[in-house]
Amino acid sequence: MLEIPLVMLTGAAAGALNAIGGGGTFVALPALVAFGLPPVTANALSRIALVPGAVAGAWVYRRELAPVGAASMSSLTAASATGGGVGAVLLLMLPASSFEAAAPWLLAFATVVLAFGRRLSRALGSAFGRPLSMSARAVVAGQFVLAVYGGYFGGAVGIMMLALWSIGLGLDAAAANPMRVAQLAAVFLSATVLFLVASDALSAPLLLVAMLCGAVAGGFAGAHLARRLPAPLLRGILLVTAVTTTVLYFLRG
Repeated sequence: MLEIPLVMLTGAAAGALNAIGGGGTFVALPALVAFGLPPVTANALSRIALVPGAVAGAWVYRRELAPVGAASMSSLTAASATGGGVGAVLLLMLPASSFEAAAPWLLAFATVVLAFGRRLSRALGSAFGRPLSMSARAVVAGQFVLAVYGGYFGGAVGIMMLALWSIGLGLDAAAANPMRVAQLAAVFLSATVLFLVASDALSAPLLLVAMLCGAVAGGFAGAHLARRLPAPLLRGILLVTAVTTTVLYFLRG
């Protein structure tokens, strides 16, 4: 019975991280694996559980949503939902060993993006002498690729969205955060539909409900907290979480 409150707290932390700046999967996925779930099952269960938290965060930000560059909200959301579904199909079709082998490297890639994305954006802006401006098609295409990654794995996909928009459009991360939360909800929601039908995530209903309840509370509270915490502190928390999780995954071999 001790597992249930621990999983609930983990869900709250993951939901809050997703609402604040991304990286909730870095917390939820390893925790479920530690409680004995296979990696693919844990991945599907965490995605299902984090959807309500992402929706709660998007609801808090509903009045601050805005188009990303030239891409409309509807086209961006359609790309997120479609890509999330494609990624979920890939996860369900590929053997579990493929996910176990890819997970550490996906985590490492996400960590690098988190650590150096802002510097890369500034460097590109300096090189071109002006902020980059991606076309609407390029923004939507990039969003689709990230959504596929998000549906398959999900780790730091929200952080990657901010990195893409910052690098390609010069958007401020704080201003783009509401849209990131909304797109994260779209990616997770489409993946969840497939996971509920085709995965064995429902084989651990108590863990699912516990993490779901925690994620809703964390997502709602995290969206409010995001407006108050200093940006350097948020980046530090996310980076420490990402680096620690990546190291642990590589040590697991």
